[in-house]
Amino acid sequence: MRPPEPPPLPDELGALLRRMRLPYVRGAAPEVLATARAQRWDPAEVLRVLLAEEVKGRDAATRRQRRKAAGFPTGKTFDTWQENESSIPDPTQAALQTLEWVGRAENLAMAGPSGTGKSHFVEALGHAVIDAGMRVAWFTLESLALTVGKAKVDATVAKVVARICRSDLIVIDDIGMLPAGHDAAEAFYRVIDAAYERRSVAVTSNLHPSGFDTIMPKTLATATVDRLLHHAHVVLTEGGSYRLAEATDGKGVTPLT
Repeated sequence: MRPPEPPPLPDELGALLRRMRLPYVRGAAPEVLATARAQRWDPAEVLRVLLAEEVKGRDAATRRQRRKAAGFPTGKTFDTWQENESSIPDPTQAALQTLEWVGRAENLAMAGPSGTGKSHFVEALGHAVIDAGMRVAWFTLESLALTVGKAKVDATVAKVVARICRSDLIVIDDIGMLPAGHDAAEAFYRVIDAAYERRSVAVTSNLHPSGFDTIMPKTLATATVDRLLHHAHVVLTEGGSYRLAEATDGKGVTPLT
């Protein structure tokens, strides 16, 4: 048997809460006030519980907004990460998941064959960064070049790069899958240079960063990698592709009937 619905708030109180923009207090208040009457709570406890609901609701809304703004590609988190099947050493996984390196504005470079979990792990780290109350920006090298390239039209490159660097973690995913032209290399350099010793940057690539000069202009690649690796954790993955293994095992799609 369901408990009876708590009485609604008086119209005047509801209007005041709307005007003060306290939506989570307004939503929780009927049940909290009913419980407070039944259990004879101290008024200070009622106020504490209601304000705690507002803070909880606002924090959840902020996390949702930051996940949307980050531009994550798939929404993968550590809930689906199979740490025992990864070639990344367990101590390294644990150390990176503390996020202490983000607080120190250190970088992360993950390199290895396609399908070895680099993007999944870094995306899961990105979600953890947001859960810790920080901001994330996610790009591929192509999307970064497009973002910075658009800013060249109205001479707002510095402003756009500064906006990107407001994020605590900037991710540039899948470097090396395609050759990078001068514009992509320049955009990459601008962000790495602006973030240097101020924000954390994580890159994933099928190439070790020392080989970036094989896919982009050497001068820009050298300057970029110099800054990227100065305060960086370099993690190398190995093995076969998880995606190919799942496809071979028939786990890639739901069987047709």
